[in-house]
Amino acid sequence: MGIFTDLNLNGRTPVRVQPKIGEWGPAGVPSTRAKRIQRIIAPIAFVLVMAALGALFYYFYRILIPQG
Repeated sequence: MGIFTDLNLNGRTPVRVQPKIGEWGPAGVPSTRAKRIQRIIAPIAFVLVMAALGALFYYFYRILIPQG
């Protein structure tokens, strides 16, 4: 199975609530590949945003607090 779980999000849901099936698959639902890419990019983006915020707060801290 690897590091990814089963990406079938329908699971045991009733057919009436599952997304409509288009000619090549579910209509308006991201593909398995897109979901896999999002699972990799989301944590990386989160870490980068947190690092940028930390650097910004440190920058303002250095400006506002006089260093002896």
